[in-house]
Amino acid sequence: QVQLIESGGGLVQAGGSLRLSCAASGRTFNSYSMGWFRQAPGKEREFVAAIDRSGGNTFYPNSVKGRFTISRDNTKNTVYLQMNSLKPGDTALYYCGSTTIFVTPNPGLYDYWGQGTQVTVSS
Repeated sequence: QVQLIESGGGLVQAGGSLRLSCAASGRTFNSYSMGWFRQAPGKEREFVAAIDRSGGNTFYPNSVKGRFTISRDNTKNTVYLQMNSLKPGDTALYYCGSTTIFVTPNPGLYDYWGQGTQVTVSS
């Protein structure tokens, strides 16, 4: 079992930056690929970024490519999401998830989820 705890969300003006963190419990963190997703009210969960076990491969949708960067520190059991040039459309509850599948944008293939951290971008 993996427990995930997100942090780092908050209120920021458009054009600003935030860094989200997701701390994982357990000794097998480097056995999992990790992903970030977001969900706005009334919308489906949307893929934001994914990273493989070693951190050598990452994957982003076009909506955040060039603005968001996912990274991980396996010595700290933590995955990060650096978000720059934030837009009001990025406002959502952000979740991290873990999967034994290689980097994937499909939320149905993730086994464990955190409780989420709220990101609000004002115009």
